[in-house]
Amino acid sequence: METFARPGVGAGARTLDSRWYCSPEVYADEQTRIFGSAWLCVGRAEEIPATGDFFTVTPAGESLIVTRDGDGRVHAFFNVCRHRGTRMCQEATGHFQGSIQCPYHAWTYGLDGGLRAARNMSDVAGFDRADYPLREAAVAQWEGFIFVNLAAEPEPFAQAFAPLIGRFARWNIGGLRTRRSIHYDLRCNWKLVFQNYSECYHCPLVHPQLDKLSPSDSGRNDLLEGAFLGGYSELRTSGSSLTTTGHTARPPLGSVDGADLDRIYYYTIFPSMLLSLHPDYVVVHYVQPTAVDRTAVECAWMFDPKTMESPDFDPTDAVDFWDLTNRQDWHVSELTQRGVASRAYQPGPYSNAEGLLHAFDRHYLHVMGA
Repeated sequence: METFARPGVGAGARTLDSRWYCSPEVYADEQTRIFGSAWLCVGRAEEIPATGDFFTVTPAGESLIVTRDGDGRVHAFFNVCRHRGTRMCQEATGHFQGSIQCPYHAWTYGLDGGLRAARNMSDVAGFDRADYPLREAAVAQWEGFIFVNLAAEPEPFAQAFAPLIGRFARWNIGGLRTRRSIHYDLRCNWKLVFQNYSECYHCPLVHPQLDKLSPSDSGRNDLLEGAFLGGYSELRTSGSSLTTTGHTARPPLGSVDGADLDRIYYYTIFPSMLLSLHPDYVVVHYVQPTAVDRTAVECAWMFDPKTMESPDFDPTDAVDFWDLTNRQDWHVSELTQRGVASRAYQPGPYSNAEGLLHAFDRHYLHVMGA
């Protein structure tokens, strides 16, 4: 039984020091301590439906080729030839015709990563193709999402994600399909994106269209500590929806019913993903830091494929609503980045509406060894 609460932050809870948002040294340390060892969401399995389909991603400065082999297994190969280290794949997406070939000297690898051909190497003493497969990052799948981990010995995914496994079954997220996505380049630190997402203290001022449909003080949380934080907010009117019209003609997802028909669930999945669950659609933000003060965010809207087959299906009402909300959030997050970089900035007190931010800070500082 899930227990929802709205805890305060306690006396003395304050925002992080400026260096955590502005220091290049801190950012470099994050690449090792966080992004080099955590499970990172890099996309959806639906992006590579067939053998040989691939896309490339760049977590923590690495380049990975995410592809599917002939047995249907998903791999995340480091985009590095085992001969002289050449980056092999230069496209963002595509399809391999049965193999992956380095453009420099044509070393050729199977879709399982094994070295299949190495020109002029047969007469090299002691050379064995079996010794030179492509290096792989660990891969896991959850609710249709693909996660990778760059660590040599990562924490098992089932252990790391135990609080989330099975929690969202009634939305059938794994069976949903992405219909629209929008890319955003933000001029702020990635942590400000997570923190902004975790409170609605700002909603009446920044999101009047959102506050009109969902009161900012209605939130209750069920994940209060650790890497996963969040809970729900309520809709003001039963049967309404977070869309440009406040209504929807789409049926509920999966087995969503009862109180969940009038709730929106919001979760931060540290350190690469924001997930919001609506009665009739799901929104995911893929978050990737690109510099200490730059963040790339890919926002995607997912729907039931049967609903999408309807000739009058139109996701615009949901997409436009959240695109506006996103841009409002990005603007204030960028303003915050400018402010925390000022010599006048000092950590300020959190309000009781910002309990999840203080929880995020505690987890972040713990992972950073601070």
